[in-house]
Amino acid sequence: MNKIIKKIFPLLIIFLSVNVFANEAKAKELLKLADQNTNYGEKDFKADYVIVTNKPGSGKSVSTATMYRRDSKSMFTILITGPNADKGKGYVQFDNVIWFYDPHDKQFTYTSAKNKFQNTALNNSDLIPQRLSQDYKIKNFSEVNLGEFKCIYYELTALSNNVDYPTVKLWVSKDDELIRKKEDYSLSGQLLRTTAIPSYQLVSGKQVPIGMLVEDKLKGIKIDGKVQYERTQITISNVSFQKQSNIVYSKKYLEEMTNF
Repeated sequence: MNKIIKKIFPLLIIFLSVNVFANEAKAKELLKLADQNTNYGEKDFKADYVIVTNKPGSGKSVSTATMYRRDSKSMFTILITGPNADKGKGYVQFDNVIWFYDPHDKQFTYTSAKNKFQNTALNNSDLIPQRLSQDYKIKNFSEVNLGEFKCIYYELTALSNNVDYPTVKLWVSKDDELIRKKEDYSLSGQLLRTTAIPSYQLVSGKQVPIGMLVEDKLKGIKIDGKVQYERTQITISNVSFQKQSNIVYSKKYLEEMTNF
């Protein structure tokens, strides 16, 4: 019996090792595909965004914006269309630099993908293609259920400091390679934000979120004995993949739109 065990054991180790490597390769590929599903490639993307922020104790604020993206060139423009106090403000990225435009003083100022979008729980980086498979390494992964979705759950650690968060936990649905949930952590392990993307819409062969819900875990107050956190709800509609004029991705476009 001992001789049989001695013969089988090395084979079992090899089998398990091969299986682990195969599963790891599949997990890496799924993460890569999830990134790709946030990138619209050669197609120009245009959509209307409604952004509702609920700050417990302070009420709600509503902003509207039109988003333009040309992901193949890492370019985007966001034109704020409401409320009136913010109308005409905007963001434009080209040459890997993001500029914020304020029509009141007619000035462009440099901003970052890490910065908050219009004083909400959103980061500017939430609105552009994700690079998780490039910017993070997989620390752990496992198969889990997230409500109705069969997912791969990832624990990711940053490969550099050029990211929003040093640690990310991620849920990607297996059957369609879509990001369903994301948790952002500090270096000390404190949960900073949660993002939920429960549903998508198929437009011109591309999967586009119908909405996103972002909760800021650093901004909470206790109301009636329960902590309530600042939440930002994004609704995306009127999606188009029609070609846009090159001028849309320029400072000039934001300056001209202020006059309308």
